[in-house]
Amino acid sequence: MKKILLIAILACTTIAVATALYRYDNTLANEPVEVIPDYVETNPAKVALGKKMFNDTRISLDNTISCATCHVLEDGGADHADERVSEGINGLQGTVNSPTVFNAVFNIDQFWNGRAHTLAEQAAAPPINPVEMGDQTWEQIIERLCQDASLVAEFKAIYPEEGLTEATVTDAIEEFEKTLITPNDKLDRYLKGDKNAMSAEELAGYQAFKANDCATCHYGKTLGGQSFELMSKYGDYFADRKQSRPDIAYNDDDNGLYSFTGKAEDMHKFKVPNLRNISKTAPYYHDGTIESLEEAVRLMFHYELGKTATDEQVASITTFLKALDGESEYFE
Repeated sequence: MKKILLIAILACTTIAVATALYRYDNTLANEPVEVIPDYVETNPAKVALGKKMFNDTRISLDNTISCATCHVLEDGGADHADERVSEGINGLQGTVNSPTVFNAVFNIDQFWNGRAHTLAEQAAAPPINPVEMGDQTWEQIIERLCQDASLVAEFKAIYPEEGLTEATVTDAIEEFEKTLITPNDKLDRYLKGDKNAMSAEELAGYQAFKANDCATCHYGKTLGGQSFELMSKYGDYFADRKQSRPDIAYNDDDNGLYSFTGKAEDMHKFKVPNLRNISKTAPYYHDGTIESLEEAVRLMFHYELGKTATDEQVASITTFLKALDGESEYFE
C-alpha cells in the first residue's frame, strides 16, 4: 500500500514539475498556436502506394495531369509562384489558386469552400472535374488503372478485401498526404522552449500579429484552416478587384462557402488559409491575385480589420510570417 502511495505521489510530482516547466517555457499556455507534431500515425505501405498515386498522371483523362501537377511539393505544395490559378487538362485554366497540401491533414475541411471534409474526399474531386483532370468518371479511371496488372496486385496486397477502387485510391492518397507535415519551424521551436529560435524582429512580428487580431482567424496547428471567414468584413474586395483586375471574371468559386451550403450568410466566406510555409506559396488569396506577402498583409488590414496598416506593421508581421517555414524532405 505504501509503495502504491509513493508511486502516486511521485507521479503527481512529475506532472506538477512538467506543468510548471511547460508554463515557464511559454510553450502553448495562452498561445493561439498549437505546435505541429513531429509525425502523424500512418500505414507505411499505404503511404508508399499513395505517394505513387499522387504522382500518377493516369488519373487524368489524357495521362498528363497528376495531383503533383497543381500541388508542387518542392514549391510549397501549391501552384508555382508564376501561376495565379492551376492549369488543368488541355491547358484549361481553373478559377482558384491551389491551396497547399502541406499540413492539410489539420484542416477542419478541404477546398476553399469546404466541400470536402476529408483528404480522401478532396482527392476524389479533381480527377472528375472537366477543367482539372478531364470529363470522366471514376469508373473510367479505375478501368484504365486496372490495365496495369502490377498496380492491381499492389492494391490487392494492401487492400485485400477491396482491391483497386476509387475508395482505395483516394484512401492511399490521403494516407500519403498525412505525412506532408512541416514541424519545427522557428515559432514551434521557440514555443517548445528554444528561446534562441526566433530573432527579436521575428518575436516582435509575432506580438504584432497577435496584437492586431490576426490570430482571431489564424490559429491552431497551422495558423489557419479551422474556420470560414468573410472576405471582406470591411470594403468590397470583389468590387475592388473588378476595377483593378477587369481580366478576372466573377465566378461561382468567388461565392465561397455559399456555393457548397447555399446559405445566404455563407456568401463570400472562405476557409482561412494556413500560414505555415506561407513564404513558399505565393501568389495569395483564393483567386491568386496577390503576388507578395507584404501586399497580402496590407490588404488583410484593410478588408478584415478596417484599418490602414503602417509600413512598420507590414514589415514586422511579414518578418514573423517568414519564420514559419518548417522542415520537409521536399524543401531545400
